Amino acid sequence: MNARRPPVRRPRKGGGAMTLDDVARLAKVSPITVSRALNNPSQLSPETLERVQKAVERTGYVPNRLAGGLASARSRLVVAIVPTVAGLVFLETVQALTDALAAGGYDVVLGQSGYDGRREDDLLDAVIGRRPDGVVLTGVMHSPHGRKRLAAAGIPVVETWDLTPTPIDMLVGFSHEKVGVAAADYLVSRGVKRPAIISADDYRAGLRREGFAKQCEKLLGVVPPARLVKAPTTIGRGRRGLAALLERWPDIDAVFCSSDVLAQGVLIECHARGIDVPGELKVFGFGDLDFAADLHPALSTVRIDGTAIGRTAARFVIDRVEGRPIDAPIVDLGFTVVPRASA
Repeated sequence: MNARRPPVRRPRKGGGAMTLDDVARLAKVSPITVSRALNNPSQLSPETLERVQKAVERTGYVPNRLAGGLASARSRLVVAIVPTVAGLVFLETVQALTDALAAGGYDVVLGQSGYDGRREDDLLDAVIGRRPDGVVLTGVMHSPHGRKRLAAAGIPVVETWDLTPTPIDMLVGFSHEKVGVAAADYLVSRGVKRPAIISADDYRAGLRREGFAKQCEKLLGVVPPARLVKAPTTIGRGRRGLAALLERWPDIDAVFCSSDVLAQGVLIECHARGIDVPGELKVFGFGDLDFAADLHPALSTVRIDGTAIGRTAARFVIDRVEGRPIDAPIVDLGFTVVPRASA
């Protein structure tokens, strides 16, 4: 004989939504246990957590995060700001950040700032007013207004995907200038004499471009010609960028691209023109996106550990919110040059 499930207590007519007490009664636990299940699930046994989760599902209970935040000075929200939600290179970091924060009982809200920095200050003003438990930025904050607002807010801030000796609070990333230097070293070691650059016009791509150009000048005595394209990068901009370079500098023997997407466009344009890669033209990217190894020829590029960036940023936020010391607030995760067939 099947045991009858206890009835779900419904709110009286006009009496409002289900409450935390309703969930506690159904799960046969205390209200504080329900609160822990919602905010700090790791504190409960799997069996108790499952009972509470089933009760939440049956009742349709939705926690009032704002009320809980006012009571405990925590919102359980972390805001992650990226230049664009279409930026494939940031997806690994966002996924790892979201997963790690979720495991700690935090939710992530994603904001899009654009590449020119004009929206970043307005976006931060709106974010800070909602008192999140942390802010994770893509790149280093350069706006004096933004730096002042974030520092004064007392919110844990993690800048990512870049390096600076003077972060607002905490930082995890790598040196874009050194990426450019490493790309130049690699291509020169492969016999390149007349390199060129196709680069997005955003700040971080500019750092890679500058590092590459200076190292080429040092090693080869030449300043590589550069074609700038609008960010975010696209395959079409890569194709048109190579076409423009070849029209003016037809004897170039390598192209350093500021993204794998641009490099994919360059490879397509080479195929269309009958240019042998890497025999006539070597192609080098940045990001080691999922498709890079499957291109023809497979793309030589630079790998960034986006997962480590996301997890480290999440740990920084959680440790700071929960009062644990941050022994090393600046973490340089470096990068890896990935040699493949295109260069």
